[in-house]
Amino acid sequence: MKTIGILAKPNFPGVVATLQGLVPWLRERHKEPLLDPLIPSFSIGEHTPNLKSDCVDQGDMLLVFGGDGTMLRAARLVARHPIPILGINVGGLGFLTEITPDDVYPALEKVFRGDFRIDERLMLHSRVCSRTETVADTVALNDVVISKGTLAGMVKLEISVGEEFLTAIRGDGLIISTPTGSTGYSLSSGGPIVNPSVHAMILTPISPHMLTNRPIVVPQTEVVQVVLRSKDEGAVASFDGQSGHPIHEGDTVVVQALDTRAQFIRFPDKTFYQVLRQKLKWGES
Repeated sequence: MKTIGILAKPNFPGVVATLQGLVPWLRERHKEPLLDPLIPSFSIGEHTPNLKSDCVDQGDMLLVFGGDGTMLRAARLVARHPIPILGINVGGLGFLTEITPDDVYPALEKVFRGDFRIDERLMLHSRVCSRTETVADTVALNDVVISKGTLAGMVKLEISVGEEFLTAIRGDGLIISTPTGSTGYSLSSGGPIVNPSVHAMILTPISPHMLTNRPIVVPQTEVVQVVLRSKDEGAVASFDGQSGHPIHEGDTVVVQALDTRAQFIRFPDKTFYQVLRQKLKWGES
C-alpha cells in the first residue's frame, strides 16, 4: 500500500496534532498521504507538506479518524470503487471503529505487513422516484429511513418486496437496514441484531399503529419498494441519517443491494461477537 487517504471527523480537535506526527511517519515508510479537503491545512516545522486534497478515494487504503458517522461518510465516498478502510475511534460508541488513537501506529504496521483481513459489508443503493423521474439516487451503509419528518401525525406506506405486495403500515415510518446498520436506528426501534456476514436487509417499522407490523429480514437479492400514500407534506427519505430528500404522495423509494461492498480492515484478535460484548456491555454484572 503506497497511498493512504486520510479522513477525519470535522470537529475532532486533535486532528492537527495527530497528523503532524502521522504524516512524516508515513513518508518515512515511503507512503503518500492524501488528505480529505475538510481537514484544516497545517504545517510541520517551517514547511507545509505537499498533500493532495481531492483524491482520498483514490488511495490504496483509507484511514479514518472519527466515530461511526465518519465511517459512514467514508464508506459512501468510496462506494463505487471500494478500497480498504481502517477506522480509528475518536468518537462515541464506535461499532465500526475498533482501533484507539494510541494503537494507530501498531495497527498501520500490521497493515503494511499484510497482517489483517478484509471484512466486506453490504451497502444499499436507493432511488427516490416521482411519477415521471428519479429525483434522488444515493448509497448508504447503515440504512434508508422513510419517516414522517416534520409531520405531526403518522405516515401511510405501502411496501413491496420484489414484485409482491407485502403490507401497508401506518406509523412514524420504516427503516430499511443492512446488517451493519442493525445495531443502529433499527435496533432502537425493536429490530434484530444481524451478523454482518448474513447477506440480508432488515425492514423495521417505526412505532407502527398496528402491533402486528413486525420487523422482517429479506434476502439481499430482493428489491424493496416503498410508496408514500400520505397526502400531507413533510415526509422524508434519509440515508445513513446524514442526508435526506423530501418525498410526496405517490413517490416511491426503491432500495436494493449495491453491487459493490464496503471493505473494512480488521485484525484477527477482534470478532463481531467480541465487539458486541464490549460495546453493549453484555455479560457485565
